[in-house]
Amino acid sequence: MFHRTLLACSMFSLVASLALGQQPPPGDQPQPSVAQSSESHDSPQNAPPQGESKRILGIVPNYRTSPSLQNYEPLTSREKFKIASEDSFDRGTIVLAALFGGEGQLANNNRSFGQGAAGYAQYFGASYGDFVIGDYLTEAVFPTFLHQDPRYFRRGTGSGWSRLGYAVKQIFWTHADSGGTEFNYSEIIGNSVAVAISTAYYANNRTAGDGVSKLGMQLGVDMASNILKEFWPELQRKFRSRHKP
Repeated sequence: MFHRTLLACSMFSLVASLALGQQPPPGDQPQPSVAQSSESHDSPQNAPPQGESKRILGIVPNYRTSPSLQNYEPLTSREKFKIASEDSFDRGTIVLAALFGGEGQLANNNRSFGQGAAGYAQYFGASYGDFVIGDYLTEAVFPTFLHQDPRYFRRGTGSGWSRLGYAVKQIFWTHADSGGTEFNYSEIIGNSVAVAISTAYYANNRTAGDGVSKLGMQLGVDMASNILKEFWPELQRKFRSRHKP
């Protein structure tokens, strides 16, 4: 679990200064690109805004961020599965799985996997499996079955603290395909099922306590990911300004 704790802490650290109310001047406020009503489902409002990278910090997939709730259109089931596939098979996800697998082997988190190249292959496969199973359950399967929207809708305005609270809230409260809001069953149930499935390949982590701990950590990582998505435009502008000649 250390690698997930480290990732969550890193995400929170990156947005700490922004979350504490360091807002840009009124003239520099981010202007979210809003989907037009003429937009068809062949080009859904599920891609990052124009000019925004598809990966946060060059690694974390950023495919399911929507810049605004204006002109809201629900996703089709096909589009939900497309988002899950983009997140699951992005090179950033593979890199994260490789890193997490390496950390897991160093910490000997699952002794049954062993050491050496063969052991690392099992750690990598298990870590990547966590990502893929979690992505499909929380972004495609349950959102389709429960008619919920898996996207993160960026607020983009207000104080840093209000935006921070908004990002955290979207873990537990999401948008329905009907346009209303409701409890985020897809996130909670989807991750719970993913944790249950993972006991099939984590032989040394099959107790109820292990499951609760893993679920809590996964929700924490998703929460940190939401915060990064909320403040990413500001972070991206800062990074770019530092590299300007």
